[in-house]
Amino acid sequence: MIQTSATFNAALQIVQQAVTLLAKWADPQLINKCPRLTDDHIVTKAKQILSWSDKHELKALRLLFDYVKLDKAQDKQHYWQAKAIENSNPTIPYPQLETITDFRQLKTEIKTAINDLNNDDWQNLSLLTLILEKFGSFLSFGESDIALVDIARTTAAVAAAIAKNPKTTELNLIAGDLSGIQKFIFTISSDGALKSLRARSFYLELVTEEVVQQLLIRLNLPRTNVIYAGGGNLYILADETDNTKKTVEQLREDFNEWLLDEFEGKIFLALDLLKFPIADITTEKFSIHWSEVTTQLAVHKSRKFANQMSKFTEPRDSHEPCRVCHRDDVENLKPLNPHEADSVLACETCCSMFRLGGQLLRLDAIVRSPERDNIPNAEKEKLTLRLPNQIVYYHLFKQREDLVNIHNYETAFLVNNWTVKHYLTGNVIPLLLGNYAQESEEKGVPISAKELTEIARKSGAIPRVGYLQMDVDNLGQIFARGLRQCEKQTLPRIAGLSRNISYFFKVYLNSLAATRKPPNIPENIKLINPEKKRPNLLFIYAGGDDLFVSGAWNELVEFAFDVYQCFRAYTGYNPDITLSAGISIADFKFPLYQAGDESRMLEKAAKENGRDSLGLFGQVFKWDEWLGTAKITYFDEVNQKYLNPETRPNMLGILPFVERLERQNIGVNYSRNFVRNLLITAEIQERALKKLEENKKLEENKKSEEALGTRYYLHLPKIAYTLARLPKNVLDDSDFRTSLKSPYNAPYFRAIATWIELLNRSS
Repeated sequence: MIQTSATFNAALQIVQQAVTLLAKWADPQLINKCPRLTDDHIVTKAKQILSWSDKHELKALRLLFDYVKLDKAQDKQHYWQAKAIENSNPTIPYPQLETITDFRQLKTEIKTAINDLNNDDWQNLSLLTLILEKFGSFLSFGESDIALVDIARTTAAVAAAIAKNPKTTELNLIAGDLSGIQKFIFTISSDGALKSLRARSFYLELVTEEVVQQLLIRLNLPRTNVIYAGGGNLYILADETDNTKKTVEQLREDFNEWLLDEFEGKIFLALDLLKFPIADITTEKFSIHWSEVTTQLAVHKSRKFANQMSKFTEPRDSHEPCRVCHRDDVENLKPLNPHEADSVLACETCCSMFRLGGQLLRLDAIVRSPERDNIPNAEKEKLTLRLPNQIVYYHLFKQREDLVNIHNYETAFLVNNWTVKHYLTGNVIPLLLGNYAQESEEKGVPISAKELTEIARKSGAIPRVGYLQMDVDNLGQIFARGLRQCEKQTLPRIAGLSRNISYFFKVYLNSLAATRKPPNIPENIKLINPEKKRPNLLFIYAGGDDLFVSGAWNELVEFAFDVYQCFRAYTGYNPDITLSAGISIADFKFPLYQAGDESRMLEKAAKENGRDSLGLFGQVFKWDEWLGTAKITYFDEVNQKYLNPETRPNMLGILPFVERLERQNIGVNYSRNFVRNLLITAEIQERALKKLEENKKLEENKKSEEALGTRYYLHLPKIAYTLARLPKNVLDDSDFRTSLKSPYNAPYFRAIATWIELLNRSS
């Protein structure tokens, strides 16, 4: 769809110039394929604001994560590899320490894409933006740490925002936050829980997208003005007019009226805007405005549905509650799964979510339309948003090729798709979606997502299901002040941070889950069982800066370690950019919402452990302690107090012992004895630690030091007994023998024992 308004034309001119830059850089002869461009006064002003100079050249891109500084800061310089985003299932790109000098492959791909464009294509803003994102995400323009796509999109956003009033000196930053997501997703019963959870998280992604769509339509703004949208959050750059403020206020009321009726107030849209000087876009002051508008959202969330309070006091009839979401204000409950004779009764919303969950395994495209029917080849199930004075439908397609006769006023979203030729016609937009899952192997099961029973059975060890929750530590602080100390907290860089983090969780994790050992993975990443596949993972939610994944417990644990290590490599090992996570493990009959609560509690405990930690098996340690790569442990502080300090063992941490015992194949009987003795030893030491904590409270310093000194040696008699009863091939392993006796490893005994026990038990 070609837009002709002043706002769209302003954005189009900027994006055209950026794509022309790519063309000239790839091959000067391609300039003959590009339109003749001249700047009007709006484009000139926008370029001046963003310091866009036609003399700038495309060069290697520095890693923006290197500049993030909270407490520790990065001491190395990394560069992105110059590459195009793959058409589908992109793998994680990893930065390197050497600057990039070889651009031949990227130039060849750019030439192929741009050489095929015709005159109409150069007027297609969504197509040109896709090309810019595909080929300009790993090239700098102007400053070495600003990607071409980010400077172009933000300049286009400013141009569109000032097009209505070129003399303005101020703009608006719109921010939105869907609160109550956890409550909406997790307060359901275990009946059909996995399918329902996936559908609910997907549904909220589309609700966020609909808020974005409504804002863009009502304010007549192009897609380039969306700085970020995902995970229930959105940020949009808009013009400074009275209409903008009225539109935001009206949209907030419209959506909350609908959310209250549809979901009994579980979900609330906080939406507001902040006026700021245009000049602040390229200074660290922009981060202050970003923080201020986010703070304003907190005020709205503290006054949820203040304008709809009368509805809470209205008398209403109560009916039999839905067995999934427990609401009791609807009649005519229906079987959740009509294919099961004893299926529970549920409300229409939950039934719809259940059906939708079975269609999310393969999802190539989504069409937003005001039409309920007459959408050829769409899946039977559709998402309906009954907003005040408007009904919007989202139609699902398993195959992109099924998109036919899409009208100009409709929008098509292609899921994780960067194939240029797929964006040639219509208003087509890429949609990033963390949606990894495998098809059920059960015959006669009319759904595509795996059930808990099947996942548990395929664990290859004790049949248990794992639940992983993980997110970026201090993300709010990273955006608020992470770049301020180096005076780089500008709009293009904030947009770049948002894009890179969103790509990791929404796009790259799909390929990491699907491919056990990607070909480009750095050698220093320690993969667990890299030769094994992991088909029993199910993404319930992955977006923004966090994820919630279910799966066979052993595959899930391995995946968690891979995600952490790959994220650290992806962000250049910046010590201020880390992840914390919690993993709960439960029987498949255990209520899923309770398992989710447990994983959240473990994640919270990991945050309280100084972050950069994992809560697993009821234990919380730093990631490097789990992996066996810790350079500093708590015992190092204790060790300094001894006259004859202990030598650090060759094997240190949890995973090295688990892998060694698995490789030695010690057998079930030996394993049971080993686990039992190790757990007894852990209990002895934990009692000593408890005594230590009690003594601290009583301020008995002498006893505290005594307990501190003895705790790490109480294990020796039991460990000696345990070692003596292990097979000869294990005893002959001197590293294993001496390392297990080392007090350095004393804190890890319970975690080691629990892991080994789960791997060797069959029920």
